[in-house]
Amino acid sequence: MSGLQGSGKTTLARALEKAGFRRLCPDEEMFRRYGHYGRDFPRGQFRIREAPVLKDIALELKELLAAGHEVVVDHGFWTPEERAQWAATVVKAGGEPILIYLPLPHEVRWDRIRRRNEQSLVDPNSIEFSEEDLLRHAGRFTPPTDDEPHIVYDGQPDSVLAAIQLSRRFDA
Repeated sequence: MSGLQGSGKTTLARALEKAGFRRLCPDEEMFRRYGHYGRDFPRGQFRIREAPVLKDIALELKELLAAGHEVVVDHGFWTPEERAQWAATVVKAGGEPILIYLPLPHEVRWDRIRRRNEQSLVDPNSIEFSEEDLLRHAGRFTPPTDDEPHIVYDGQPDSVLAAIQLSRRFDA
């Protein structure tokens, strides 16, 4: 997936999980290992602590794909380089990477984040962010271009599932 906080990644990933995909979520693993961001560990340490989590998620992804499972990685994949690296991991494990882009206006994402912030101490997917954080992160995000084949999420998980099925038919 490729999208900023509040774009609907976890909601879509959970819908795909209900459809039979195995769901891997780095944010949940971060919460499990380190606790609440900004409270149990300093805000400036997120990327340092995230690196080994992403490495472990990549290993688990390879194992699941090698075992024949369909997997969704509930993560934002903000840059073309990051997306290419993970796509290569999928291919090496015998899978077929499918990128789903979740575009959503700032106002909608900020409204969702504001509500989600209220659950940040108990929900591992609710890392607390300010609007300034969200705007700063948007400046580091590069949406997929036509050079990166992708599905644009329309808010309907069934549309994604249909597009994935269609993609499989063309690859067969």
